[in-house]
Amino acid sequence: MFKKILIANRGEIALRIIRTCKEMGIKTVAVYSTADAESLHVKFADEAVCIGPPPSKDSYLKMSSIIAAAEITNADAIHPGYGFLSENAKFSRICVEHDIKFIGASGDMIDKMGDKANAKTTMIEAGVPCVPGSEGVIETFEDCVKTAKETGYPVMLKASAGGGGKGMRAVWKAEDLRDAWDSARQESRAAFGNDDMYMEKLIEEPRHIEIQIIGDSTGKACHLSERDCSVQRRHQKLTEETPSPFMTDELREKMGEAAVKASEYIKYEGAGTVEFLVDKHRNFFFMEMNTRIQVEHPITEQVVDYDLIREQIRVAAGIPISGKNYYPKLHAIECRINAEDPYHGFRPSPGRITTLHAPGGHGVRLDTHVYAGYMIPPNYDSMIAKLITTAQTREEAISKMKRALDEFIIEGVKTTIPFHRQLMDHPDYVAGNYTTKFMEDFVMEKNVSTI
Repeated sequence: MFKKILIANRGEIALRIIRTCKEMGIKTVAVYSTADAESLHVKFADEAVCIGPPPSKDSYLKMSSIIAAAEITNADAIHPGYGFLSENAKFSRICVEHDIKFIGASGDMIDKMGDKANAKTTMIEAGVPCVPGSEGVIETFEDCVKTAKETGYPVMLKASAGGGGKGMRAVWKAEDLRDAWDSARQESRAAFGNDDMYMEKLIEEPRHIEIQIIGDSTGKACHLSERDCSVQRRHQKLTEETPSPFMTDELREKMGEAAVKASEYIKYEGAGTVEFLVDKHRNFFFMEMNTRIQVEHPITEQVVDYDLIREQIRVAAGIPISGKNYYPKLHAIECRINAEDPYHGFRPSPGRITTLHAPGGHGVRLDTHVYAGYMIPPNYDSMIAKLITTAQTREEAISKMKRALDEFIIEGVKTTIPFHRQLMDHPDYVAGNYTTKFMEDFVMEKNVSTI
């Protein structure tokens, strides 16, 4: 087992990893930018190293500074959390070169699954259902026209190196294809330095359902059931739950088997998720694989009583998994609390928190790194907390979430707490009747053009 782990991240996920390391008797090293000097992950780690100024490119994305921090503190492993360098193949390889264990996927694995077009080709070979569309990257606009005609409108253009909704365009008719092709490539080139595109059939009334998997160094994998991530705004998740209210036992078995098949086919090692789009007829299609821990992993932990960070570390240390699959015994919901103004286009709201009262009680979990007096920097993602409620039934979990949101007081900045409180009363959400288009319908229904 590792003696000391450096956490190459910040905020709540860094604190989350530190907690498990302490329970396992592993020393921890926090890295931080000057903007995060007062963050809790810095205070609770055994050691802390400043790695640069606030911009991510000069700190949390600067590989040389992170490796240097690991070497001067004698860390024998690095946990990247999510975001930043967690799915960076070059960084994974650099860790290997410096004899530091990267607690995540290998560089080759990230290359194979990080490029969405290559990942789709690999999954077709593995026998996992995929959305109809191009077999790989589309080379020219002429090929794009031909593929769209063969696939049938509506289609979705996607950036091969994409993420977070960037480089994606829905196209409903042929005359709109040229503009979508040009704008998607331009956005992808600006965001990722890569304008490769691929195409898929646009799945109507889709749900975004992901399967949590763990694979070990022997090539064996298991799944920990599903999470429904369909409530999204501009492809950014707002809330998640497990089990999905749309799921049946039969569908859960099929999707779980497909996720394990995908993981074992590529001999995946570590924690990851196999992401699917599910249509209204409960047909499911592979969308992508995330080769890291997910933001929403706590809800899975709550319903199967399983520490995913602990298992990540154990697998990285060469300890094999049990091989059994896990199924939800309870129901859990997560609301992502962002420092944003939901009634003005979810505009970021950095600044100092003047008052904070955290909710508590049975079945309430709060993962956060903020406190009264904390200054939320403008340099990073605006998520400041994850509020999770767990209960015997979905109805009880929603009731518990309403109560917890009512108790959750943050003053000094705008947050998404009032939006989530409104969401928990929405009849379609309460009925479990939502798709990835829910937020568009919500905006039209409330006539709030700024959400």
